[in-house]
Amino acid sequence: MTDFRTFARKTFTGRAPWTYLYIVLIPFINWCWAAVPTVPLPDHGEWTPMAVVTGLVLVVRDFAQREIGHGIFIPLVIAIAASFYTSPSNIALASAVAFAISETVDWGLFTFLKLPLSKRVFISAGLGAPIDTTVFYLMASATIAGIFNIYAIGSSIASKLVGCLIVYLLMKHRERKAALAAEPA
Repeated sequence: MTDFRTFARKTFTGRAPWTYLYIVLIPFINWCWAAVPTVPLPDHGEWTPMAVVTGLVLVVRDFAQREIGHGIFIPLVIAIAASFYTSPSNIALASAVAFAISETVDWGLFTFLKLPLSKRVFISAGLGAPIDTTVFYLMASATIAGIFNIYAIGSSIASKLVGCLIVYLLMKHRERKAALAAEPA
């Protein structure tokens, strides 16, 4: 119940811009999966340019999670529900399953690891990205023929890890600044 209260307090008072972006980004990206044309590969597979932007939503999710904590499941459910209106059902379902996997990994890491936030974000992406990406591509291949291939999966995982590395470095820098500011003069 506390998660819902935190979510409601912050989102309804306008203090959760990352959460708003997260809610909008998921259905938009899911719509793009079906709308953006794929590129034929030499092995007769297909590569989608969406593979390189999937990391963006995970970065936004990490910032949204900082804003509202474990209440992150609420905007995820809202965004997935919207995805069923904006996207083919196979894409929305694949997204729902992939997000459920990555959110569960995140929830576990953010709940049980008492590491600095930057390290939890980094570990979370390292564990979650390969699993949720593979699951998504496998399920989405029912709608987008030929995308379940090493090039599409590899570029998607790489984009997620690059995005995560950028967030990790920014957060690490912020943590160092905070530690220096907290040191006695």
